[in-house]
Amino acid sequence: MASTYTTSFGIEKIGSGEQSGAWGTTTNHNIDILDRVASYKSVGLSGSTHTLTVREASPGSGTENLQDGMYRVIKFTGALGANNTVTIAPNTTAAYFIITNATTDSGSGGPYNVILTQGSGANITVPNGKTAVVYCDGAGSGAAVFDALAQLYVSDSIQIGDGTAEDTKIVFDGNAQDFYMGLDDSADDLVIGLGSTVGTTPAISIDENQAVVFPAAKATIGDGTAEDTLLIYNGNAKDFYVALDDSADKLVVGVGSTAGTNAILTLDDDAVTIGDGAAIDTKIVFDGNAQDFYIGLDDSADDLVIGLGSAVGTTPAVSIDENQAVVFPAASVTVGDGTAEDTKLVFDGNAQDFYIGLDDSADDLVIGLGSSVGTTPAISIAETQVTTFGKAALGATLTDTSNTGSITLDFSAYQNFILTFTGDVTLANPSTESVGQTGVITIIQDGTGSRTLALGTDYETPAGGGLTISTAAAAVDIIPYFVKASGSIQLGAPQLAFA
Repeated sequence: MASTYTTSFGIEKIGSGEQSGAWGTTTNHNIDILDRVASYKSVGLSGSTHTLTVREASPGSGTENLQDGMYRVIKFTGALGANNTVTIAPNTTAAYFIITNATTDSGSGGPYNVILTQGSGANITVPNGKTAVVYCDGAGSGAAVFDALAQLYVSDSIQIGDGTAEDTKIVFDGNAQDFYMGLDDSADDLVIGLGSTVGTTPAISIDENQAVVFPAAKATIGDGTAEDTLLIYNGNAKDFYVALDDSADKLVVGVGSTAGTNAILTLDDDAVTIGDGAAIDTKIVFDGNAQDFYIGLDDSADDLVIGLGSAVGTTPAVSIDENQAVVFPAASVTVGDGTAEDTKLVFDGNAQDFYIGLDDSADDLVIGLGSSVGTTPAISIAETQVTTFGKAALGATLTDTSNTGSITLDFSAYQNFILTFTGDVTLANPSTESVGQTGVITIIQDGTGSRTLALGTDYETPAGGGLTISTAAAAVDIIPYFVKASGSIQLGAPQLAFA
């Protein structure tokens, strides 16, 4: 039985009873072929083409038929002036290689690529200085060469680097732009960036403390599709999130990991909302060194409160209720900070504004019309406690058209009194007078006239002689008074018989 030969390398398989006394030569030749399969070869290139033969051209013809293409690891060397196309022959033999392009540039246009081909099918380009793992299918005239690592799958892990002090990286070689992911060994940072040199033009950096830095001016979360996007802070006992609630078109800060739920802070086009409508107090706390302050909603009272501490509703300084009533629980309210400027409260009316303010240049407390302190003053109080009225001061006046019997005047409600007597009248002792109070008492006789006036003991007349009033029908008398002390109302001489 004659010898047969393997498809890939032409290794001779001695037939039964063949090559008696000569099998050693054949066996040794076969071992040489297998040795190349497990070894490495440096192959020099020149020009623009080269043929890499994979198998015996004429199996059984001797050792002169051992080929470079029988090596599985090949380093191409030589000085090139152009890209070199290496044809793997024959095109009917399937094989795999680890190829390194270690060629140099013979001119000034390189470095140059090595292009691996077998037939009219796909080719593989190995850039200068790079290594590729390839295989060819041996499909005849249409044979193709493939990148064995084009769709690499690793079930466990990949280690890049050997622990030495050097940068390690994965480079994504794009048409217009390259990107890299690598270890910047000098900084001990994992970096994702533009280009192919680790540490240059970084987009994301992660240091040994797990701190993540985005060196660019902005970081975008989401791709513009209709979905919530969020950052989740995964805590031990409680999670928090910052998120875009896409359905509501609002930025939300809340508790948990679902955008829009348990909201603490919500931002939309024109408003900032604290809380989510739940029956709880919401607040902003200013955490000071010696004293904390808060601004918050006291939900049980439905009041907005500004106060001391961090618990809403305790030690309030200002409270505003649902009716817009403002309460200052403290004993005093200070307007201004002692600087040289006017301070004021303005009452914004529909047709007319009023103010109460400090005119700092005049050192006067002023009540007036408008909103500018010092303009159109109604009352001014100087530092000497002198009070000036911008126009006439009008006291409250009681007009009573029916008076008879004992009458008690209310000095706390009125300054002046106009009394029509319909019978004899006695002015009883009052209890509401204030020291220094002045005014007039006008007495009008009704159509009958002859009505008399008697005085309580608190009313004092000149020389204690009492008062004589007009008695004619419709007569009008004016009596001035001055409150000297409690229980002492001094009456002046009446002006009688006004027409």
